[in-house]
Amino acid sequence: MKFTEPAGTNPIDRMTVVGRPQDRIDGPRKTTGTAPYAYERHAEAPDAAYGWIIGAAIAKGRIRSMNLDDARGAPGVLGIVTAAEAGKLNKGNFNTVKLLGGPEIDHYHQAIAIVVAETFEQARAAAGLVQIDYERAKGQFDLDEALKTAPLTGGEEGKPGKEDRTGSFESAFSAAPVQLDATYTTPDHSHAMMEPFASIAIWKGDELTVWTSNQMIAWGRGDLAKTLGMPKEKVRLVSPYVGGGFGGKLFLRADAVMAALGAKAVGRPVKVAMQRPLMANNSTHRPATSQRIRIGATKDGAIQAIAHESGSGDQPGGGPETAVNQTKLLYAGPNRLTSMRLAVLNLPEGNAMRAPGEAPGMMALEIAMDEMAEKLGMDPVAFRVKNDTQVDPEKPDRQFSQRQLVRCLEEGAQRFGWNQRNAKPAQTRDGRWLVGMGVAAAFRNHMNMKSGARVTLNKDGRVVVETDMTDIGTGSYTIIAQTAAEMMGVPMSAVDVRLGDSDYPVSAGSGGQFGAANATAGVYAACVKLREAVAQRLGFNSAELNFADGQVTGGNRSVALRDAASAGPLTAEDRIEFGTLDKTYQLSTFGAHFVEVGVDAYTGVTRLRRMLAVCAAGRILNPKAARSQMIGAMTMGVGSALMEELAVDKRFGFFVNHDLAGYEVPVHADIPHQEVVFLEEADDKANPMKAKGVGELGLCGVGAAVANAVYNATGVRIRDYPLTLEKHLDRLPTIA
Repeated sequence: MKFTEPAGTNPIDRMTVVGRPQDRIDGPRKTTGTAPYAYERHAEAPDAAYGWIIGAAIAKGRIRSMNLDDARGAPGVLGIVTAAEAGKLNKGNFNTVKLLGGPEIDHYHQAIAIVVAETFEQARAAAGLVQIDYERAKGQFDLDEALKTAPLTGGEEGKPGKEDRTGSFESAFSAAPVQLDATYTTPDHSHAMMEPFASIAIWKGDELTVWTSNQMIAWGRGDLAKTLGMPKEKVRLVSPYVGGGFGGKLFLRADAVMAALGAKAVGRPVKVAMQRPLMANNSTHRPATSQRIRIGATKDGAIQAIAHESGSGDQPGGGPETAVNQTKLLYAGPNRLTSMRLAVLNLPEGNAMRAPGEAPGMMALEIAMDEMAEKLGMDPVAFRVKNDTQVDPEKPDRQFSQRQLVRCLEEGAQRFGWNQRNAKPAQTRDGRWLVGMGVAAAFRNHMNMKSGARVTLNKDGRVVVETDMTDIGTGSYTIIAQTAAEMMGVPMSAVDVRLGDSDYPVSAGSGGQFGAANATAGVYAACVKLREAVAQRLGFNSAELNFADGQVTGGNRSVALRDAASAGPLTAEDRIEFGTLDKTYQLSTFGAHFVEVGVDAYTGVTRLRRMLAVCAAGRILNPKAARSQMIGAMTMGVGSALMEELAVDKRFGFFVNHDLAGYEVPVHADIPHQEVVFLEEADDKANPMKAKGVGELGLCGVGAAVANAVYNATGVRIRDYPLTLEKHLDRLPTIA
């Protein structure tokens, strides 16, 4: 199905199942421990051996020698695979560096060997016996230093980068009566998902099956095949349940490759769970940024000039953290400048982490907007509202398909009691607590991606949906069942959903806030085909049929849906493909975050007191699951604001706090009541579902809302995340 025109009225608009707060259909399996994750496929691999990954102990250099004799002779050891044993391996399309190092080393904790043994403990013990002699080389690990000579990005291949400009920023900024010029920094962040990178690999002849924890089945299958130099058709990836990914599991990682190599070497299934201390340095992370923002406005608050310049680092051949994305679209202003610089660093690979680009970008932009509002003597909500735009500021002839940012801000302010906020900082106290409120806009673009599905009607009237879409804890099983139930006119209990298998049609996958809308649109397309097949099988001439309550009705005739499969199952397969509507219209999601904090006047410790998010993100397919997505993202935003930071050892080039003891994330005690409101919206320019996404919108802006609340509470402006107490303790108001 090609989606080229705005969606008209269709069966989803009935919203008898879609749009309702349905319970997660995978919930019972997960809460009873019967949902098998990647490391738990005991039935499929009852005789699996265990693999232990050895990570490089240097960040850059080479391996002079490896002595494996003691390890090979250790109890239970079945085999050891290094780069020498593995032979030539390719690099996947989505990998910046190779997943098996040696003799050259690209980053600290890069996989350099796998030890396979009968038990986990034997593999771990034997790995400790491997003797490795390294030759360390000089590397670049300091972002601030590297950015001094880092080039601009955005140029064509082989040509220098460029700045994106509209109007004349410098002259307009210079002439503006009110100006802001400030620099903000965000640190490196870890995905820190609960489930580690884990895989079980089994070879049958020249065919490989890998049960793995991966968000994008088609990407992973293709890159695993490319890495091993084998036909994609010989590789099967299975990932029906993923215990958290946040972007870290978008791409093929070392666990899958090393499990496959280990299984090949020992002739047995091999299971690998990457040990927690390896995860931060071995896998991808969100890169640190340094962002300069300049805003020039008239005295009445109209932005005349806005510039956002960001710098980040990555391995050679990597890409920048696209922190200027939202600044291109969020606020009006005729004179604009955005640019990004990319430094080469020898730290672990930087790549997508939940809401890449907008998440760290809005941590800077939305503080800058608050600082500018204060300079103007304007309320921060009113300043944002004044600079709203209904068109792309860089392409004024391009409208937003839907944009309810102003309503989000104004309704949020009313709900939150924003009028009770004291605009003068450090004036509100509750006992020993300095109390403040903060606001930030929320913004995240919607992306259209091809997505396919196969739908079958069986003799018993049950509908089976198959697609390689994954469920990363977000509710994919449920919204896909809702879509099929709505389209085929059956209850959700009559729908079986099968996900996460490369034998199924290729979907959009889970990530980038694109999964729900695109995957359900693919199921919609397959169901349209199945409805046509049902009509033909039942002898209906009219295309205007009603599928409801297990019946198919047209004119004065009504037939049970199951009768269409009485002669055998009916199967239809299709995918959603998109035309150019996303180029004619800007497809985005919007919201507003409001936060109240208390800062201990004696210790400087910050505690969240209240949080509110008001969102406009197209049709909400399942309000219950969407709320869970939002509050999870808001919680992650609190972590980014107050505690999360990968500490870089700039001498030796690694993240020091590479476990959950040293890398702090929010816990239940850190999070207060969270309220989420979804504005009614159906975006007919997005897809037949008229839906967009919410998973990352809940994160974009939260960090700045917390920072702005801390400033309102204390009068101390912090521009360097995280907002840990030592950054303002010596500047807090004097205690009487």
